[in-house]
Amino acid sequence: MSVLVYIENTEGQFKKSAFEVATYGKDIATQLGTDVIAIAIGDIATDELTKLGNYGISKVLHVSNDNLKTFVNQAYAAIIAAAAKQHQATVVVLSNTFSVKGLAPRIATKLSAGLVSGATSLPTINGETFEVQKTAFSNKAIASVSVDSAIKVITINPNGYGVKEIGGTASIENFNAPTESSDFGTIVKDIVRATDKISLPEAEIVVSGGRGMKGPENWAMIEELAEVLGAATACSKPVSDAGWRPHSEHVGQTGIVVSPNLYIAIGISGAIQHLAGVSSSKTIVVINKDPEAPFFKVADYGIVGDAFVVVPKLIEALKSYKAN
Repeated sequence: MSVLVYIENTEGQFKKSAFEVATYGKDIATQLGTDVIAIAIGDIATDELTKLGNYGISKVLHVSNDNLKTFVNQAYAAIIAAAAKQHQATVVVLSNTFSVKGLAPRIATKLSAGLVSGATSLPTINGETFEVQKTAFSNKAIASVSVDSAIKVITINPNGYGVKEIGGTASIENFNAPTESSDFGTIVKDIVRATDKISLPEAEIVVSGGRGMKGPENWAMIEELAEVLGAATACSKPVSDAGWRPHSEHVGQTGIVVSPNLYIAIGISGAIQHLAGVSSSKTIVVINKDPEAPFFKVADYGIVGDAFVVVPKLIEALKSYKAN
């Protein structure tokens, strides 16, 4: 028996979500009195793989070949399922990222496993039954899910579980799993990344603007505040629909769902579709000149005022604080 965690990488590098998964997997393994094993796919340096030992991983299964340099849903699912079977994993843990939302159900099907997506905490374990808390109704509620299948597949939301370094070393083992030609019926030919920006799903701080910004020519203010805070920039759906900002920055129910430690909403009224994508944020700050804006009802802190007056003063204060 073991716990298997799938560790995603971006161009051979692990991000915070990878270490969250490792930590979550280790904590479940401790509850079960077993070891946690990681599987990583792609061209990843040994030094990067060994970092996982700091988070309690005892062994890392490394899969690397030319056909798997980019994410291939069916092939990755087949490999991860094969690793779970070979190492008798009763729990498989993944980060609830964009790609994993399609990957996890395939793995669960191959393993005849119960699936819980978007877990927010460690399960309560009673024999073979797991009680797992997860987000529901577009993050507007928490559901308690009971899973009693022999194998469980659990995904955790990025920024949803604390990272803990406990020290230790992990052995690295090359893993070869059989794949079929049908696994490569659909492949990713190319990926273009925005290398000059902080990834929205990974961001711990997000500065977001809405129609209250009046036009794309005023976005320098949003970007400056984000730069001072080391934050990612985002926007509401009407803004991306109008072409003021790229759709890759659209957060909300039909865009990217984020769960940063701090979400700053500037000139956004707070439609229910937008709130559904940001409600998992640890702290929400709203700046809006309309005191009746719905966003204030869910905000931890709110400033009623003109963004074109408030934000420059906020930037000035932050720069002064950092300078001192």
